[in-house]
Amino acid sequence: MTSGDRGDTAALEDPVGESLRGRHAGLGRRLGRAATYLPGVATFSAVPADADAADWAGLARLLGRDAFADMFSCQASPPPGWEQVFVLEGRQMIWSGSGGRPDQPHAVNGTDVVELGAADVPQMLDLVARTQPGPFWPRTLELGTYLGIRDGDNLVAMAGERLRPPGWTEISAVCTAPEARGRGHAARLISALVARILDRNERPFLHVAETNTGAMALYERLGFASRKHVTFRGFRTP
Repeated sequence: MTSGDRGDTAALEDPVGESLRGRHAGLGRRLGRAATYLPGVATFSAVPADADAADWAGLARLLGRDAFADMFSCQASPPPGWEQVFVLEGRQMIWSGSGGRPDQPHAVNGTDVVELGAADVPQMLDLVARTQPGPFWPRTLELGTYLGIRDGDNLVAMAGERLRPPGWTEISAVCTAPEARGRGHAARLISALVARILDRNERPFLHVAETNTGAMALYERLGFASRKHVTFRGFRTP
């Protein structure tokens, strides 16, 4: 653990499973100790760290044959027959509050930061396809609040809430269109989300790829501190 860890972070050891057992239970499916999100919401799946053959069999039944299982930072390894799709080294960061509480940069639904809804999903999917911030699907918006910035009618930046383990909210899908970078959009959106999360007496956290040093530096400037290194893995079911 790092200096940013205050000792109340147990739920962050299994953020997918904790979310699916709690505030996201209605957006997921469970079989025994295995759980996964509904299609179109997210591909994240979870089994316990001490998962046995029955747990992996349950997850395979939930997902179906030749299906993708994004195990996020789950430490358990699947049995033979599960094809590894990717491995990505990353970092979990938590908001330390070292810079003080952020001010809301603009009123939501004002002229700058706007709250996004179902009608915005096509533009959100287009922005994600252009910028590749990470997984985002047609129903991912249902996981939490998503905020955006427009240039005229065009959505040029967004960020939102994803995993919701007890006491915490993950900030994710932080992205800015290439033509709109360098204007501080990401910082404004993240600060607005941090303020909202703190208003609910929760703490913000996020995940970032180890190679994304620019994003890591931005998050540190905004008051986030590294908690631990994580390895993201994805598999295909037998």
